[in-house]
Amino acid sequence: MPHSALTPRVVVQVLLFVVVVPFLPLLISRQWDWWEAWLYAIVCILGFAISRTLAARRHPDLLAERARMLSHEDAKPWDKPLAPLVGLGGALLPLVAGLDALFDWSPGFSLPVELAALILLVAGYTLSSCALIENAFFSGMVRIQTDRGQRVVSSGPYRWMRHPGYAGALLAFLATPLFLDSGWTFLPALFLTVVLVIRTRLEDQTLQAELDGYPDHARRVRYRLLPGLW
Repeated sequence: MPHSALTPRVVVQVLLFVVVVPFLPLLISRQWDWWEAWLYAIVCILGFAISRTLAARRHPDLLAERARMLSHEDAKPWDKPLAPLVGLGGALLPLVAGLDALFDWSPGFSLPVELAALILLVAGYTLSSCALIENAFFSGMVRIQTDRGQRVVSSGPYRWMRHPGYAGALLAFLATPLFLDSGWTFLPALFLTVVLVIRTRLEDQTLQAELDGYPDHARRVRYRLLPGLW
C-alpha cells in the first residue's frame, strides 16, 4: 500500500477489523482451548493478508483506492450507509459467537457439520480473494471510477457470476455460525445476507446504467450472485 494511503485512521481500522475482530470469540469467551475460534481467526487474518498482498502485486494502486473508501465524493449515496453496515455485520458475527460461547446460549453443532462449514468458510474467502485479485476496480465503495479508467472485468470468477466478491463473502458469513458452534450467530449472518443482496442489486443497476460494456457483460453472464438462481 502506498505510504500516502497509510493514514493513522487506516492503520487503526486494519488493526481493529483484521486483527482484533477475528479474535473476539476467544477474547469474549476466554475459552482458550476453543480450537474452532483459533482456526477462524487464522483463516480470517491469513485470508486478508494473502489476498491483499497478491492484489497489490497485480494492481499496485488498488489498496490505495480501497483505503480511501470513506473519502470518495463520487460514491453512490445509497452505498454510504450500506458499506458501513457490511463492516458492522462482519464484526457482529464473531461478537455474537463469543457471547454465545460465554453464556452457553445454543447447543452447537456436530463435528462433521463444523468441518463442512470450515470448507465453506475457506471456499468463501478463496472466491472473494480471487475476485479482488482479478478486478483492478474492486473498490470499497460503489462508484464509477472514471479517474482510474474503469472497465468491465469478465475474467476469472467474473466469467461465472457478476459479483463473485459478494458471493464469496456471503458463503463465508453463512458458514461462520456453523463452524463457531453458534446458532445465534445466524442473526447477524441473515442481516448481512439482506444487506449484501440489496447492495448487489443496486450496484448491478448502477453498472448497467453507467459503465460502458456492462449491459453486454450482463447478457453473457446471467447471474449476479447465485449461479442458477439470481
